[in-house]
Amino acid sequence: MNRRVFWLAAGFAALLFQGLHAQIRLPALFTDHIVLQQKSQANIWGWGKQGTKVTVKGDWPGAKASTVVDSTGKWMVKLPTLKAGGPYEVNIKAEYKSKKEGKQDTLITLRDVYLGEVWLCSGQSNMAWPVRRADRAEEEIAAADYPLIRFFTVKRAYSPTPLEDTEGEWVLCTPETVADFSAVGYFFGRELHQRLNVPIGLIHSSWGGTPIEAWMSEYGLKRVDAYQSELAKIQQLRLHADSMRQVHQQAMAGWTQQVLARMQGMPRGEVLHAGDWQQMKLPTLWEDAGLKGVDGTVWFKKEVDIPADWAGKRLILELGPVDDMDVCWFDELQIGAHQTTGVYDKPRKYEVPATAVQPGRHTILVKVMDTGGGGGIYGRPDQLKLYPADAPQAAISLAGNWGYKLDVKLDGLPPAPQLPPIEGPRAPMNLYNGMIAPLMPYTINGVIWYQGESNTSNPDLYRELFPAMIRDWRLRWNIGDFSFLYVQIAPFRYGSPLVGARLREAQLAALELRGTGMAVTMDIGDPDDIHPTNKQEVGRRLALLAMDKAYGYPDVPSSGPMYHFMKIEGDKIRLYFEHTFGGLEARGGELTHFEIAGKDKRFYPAKAVIQGETILVSSEQVPQPVAVRYAFTNDAVPNLYNAAGLPASSFRTDKW
Repeated sequence: MNRRVFWLAAGFAALLFQGLHAQIRLPALFTDHIVLQQKSQANIWGWGKQGTKVTVKGDWPGAKASTVVDSTGKWMVKLPTLKAGGPYEVNIKAEYKSKKEGKQDTLITLRDVYLGEVWLCSGQSNMAWPVRRADRAEEEIAAADYPLIRFFTVKRAYSPTPLEDTEGEWVLCTPETVADFSAVGYFFGRELHQRLNVPIGLIHSSWGGTPIEAWMSEYGLKRVDAYQSELAKIQQLRLHADSMRQVHQQAMAGWTQQVLARMQGMPRGEVLHAGDWQQMKLPTLWEDAGLKGVDGTVWFKKEVDIPADWAGKRLILELGPVDDMDVCWFDELQIGAHQTTGVYDKPRKYEVPATAVQPGRHTILVKVMDTGGGGGIYGRPDQLKLYPADAPQAAISLAGNWGYKLDVKLDGLPPAPQLPPIEGPRAPMNLYNGMIAPLMPYTINGVIWYQGESNTSNPDLYRELFPAMIRDWRLRWNIGDFSFLYVQIAPFRYGSPLVGARLREAQLAALELRGTGMAVTMDIGDPDDIHPTNKQEVGRRLALLAMDKAYGYPDVPSSGPMYHFMKIEGDKIRLYFEHTFGGLEARGGELTHFEIAGKDKRFYPAKAVIQGETILVSSEQVPQPVAVRYAFTNDAVPNLYNAAGLPASSFRTDKW
């Protein structure tokens, strides 16, 4: 962390004594470059010795608050903040005095502090999706020089009980830091920064492939009647957690050995001298470079010229994260390996012994083994490098073209042993405990949320869980009903019919809660890819919602047309809408994806015609219509917009 600690003491002995007994501790959220919510009572908290007086002072007018560490070793103050500005310093002074231990003072200083707008960015993989994998990634990364946009990325962690702290630090938005940050979060923050002209703080806490119940507290789940039987099962399973964990570890070890045996492929020497090597620009997931759907073994090769003055020096090879497993050689020498699953996000750092380092050309060879999902050497370009251990500033970049050769393509791989139902990031409560609870009660303006794909198996339950989670977070944050803005899931070809449409319907229903807003993505999805890459427009639409819902700009169009009610007019049905902003539009020709049905509940394709701010729907096959549906399928990409250019959500007028 970049915060600085100074000891205020009369002598060296006192200094040592203070180091043992008087130091207070701040959560990971409080580091240099922090953004505090402007015009608020910003919560600042930490831990210390009971009875210690804690004074927090910022160098803007009126910024002072004091408290005493309580009997649990915790303290918290509310620091008044002014309108956006900075840079400032915040000093946290701890004073402890007792007859036995004497006087002990501690001072922690946070530097480069700004007051601005703070938002939490959370959800599953579409929120976690990094800028480097979004549309026009190279262009966006190169232009990402916004020192007044700051990022804090919460380390991924799951826990059966609420954690008090996380890991991470605040960093400035630069081309180096933005590449791995949430694309939706960044584009949302950039739009706000440009519109409001204030510092923006973005806290990113997400995990791909996770259901909503993982992000809810136990208290929140207890308030959902439909979830009570599941909670009862969880309570019983917790009684056997240790034995279940041991059984899973043994099963996983056996499965991993089976996978590694299947992935042996060609010997290293044979691969090294084989022909037919192709080129791939690293870092990247190989699915993004032409090997779509490939699980198995891929070899990567890079030639590197060692300077004369590196001769006889110990070198460090960094590859960044590798998904899933890897073995690495420097010429003939194996210098490192990770051959267990679950380390796909761990940066690889290997040592080349001094005896192997001679001037001239050398070969780096990496065997990458992927068991499912994305695979490859996929970090940031600055993470791929080779340098002397004593001179990291002299690093040679290894980013760019590497030779690659597909060796083993896994087919029919047995599924990995499932984690116990109470273990892992998908288990109920585990991500709330590990990645949300440590953030509370950091003062934020609101939340942006992109999640739902992992709950399409039960849209009816999601309809209850989602608003319950919003209420629960607001209750536990205890800073009022902050804005909660979310993304409706995009069209995708799910395996079961209508589950995507019904999940979108459940998300639509959550708009009944005060202070919520929904960004529709019906028009920017990809039915063949659950991760559409146009994150720029997703972030922009969320920012429009923020301008309306959080910042009081009602004239900013923030919503697409919303179905309001219908009237039957003979053999036709007229649909009425809210949020038309002066009219309705059909992009690319006539309206598509409308269906109409009679009392027999059989839907037929319908003709839909815009008439002012209404739509008249009909079909010759349905002379007595009673219901209409619009884009109510998993993968429809329809074309109804309002005059502001924002798309309509899928909807239905029936409850069948």
